[in-house]
Amino acid sequence: MGRGGTEAFPDLGAHCDHEDCKQLDFLPFTCDGCQRVFCLEHRTYKAHSCPKAEHNSRIVVVCQVCSMSIEKKAGEEDSTILERHERSGDCDARKKHKPRCPVRRCKELLTFSNNSTCKTCNQKVCLKHRFPSDHACKPAYMKDAKVPVRLPARNGTDCGDRKSSSVPSHQNLLTSH
Repeated sequence: MGRGGTEAFPDLGAHCDHEDCKQLDFLPFTCDGCQRVFCLEHRTYKAHSCPKAEHNSRIVVVCQVCSMSIEKKAGEEDSTILERHERSGDCDARKKHKPRCPVRRCKELLTFSNNSTCKTCNQKVCLKHRFPSDHACKPAYMKDAKVPVRLPARNGTDCGDRKSSSVPSHQNLLTSH
């Protein structure tokens, strides 16, 4: 199909290469697989049945023993990949342990999308417990401290004992005027 836009602007845009479309598109897409030009509707591999759709794809096989992902090369069988992985010594059932939220009685698995790292204690927790008040949050510098750090106790003269303070009370202010 000939390229070209309008009579006034023949170099503007291109016609869709899809057999049933041929629509003039002023912002056409070039498929990185088959190098043909398509409109917005037919730009995906699936929409135009691209014969080279898997040229940039990565396919992995997941080991059932250790949950490790192993990249599959073109033409390889899953069983061959898994056998080679098992013989390599990288397969260890202890690696299958999935991290869980450390908050007591929380059984939430921590994945790449449902965890948060606390800025105070640097602990990874689930999204339900992301606020310091929702988990036993202790600043990172206090984790290794042997003596608990406490706030100084009030002695009663700083705010509670108004009679001994030199600041006049509300009643004294009202009666003095």
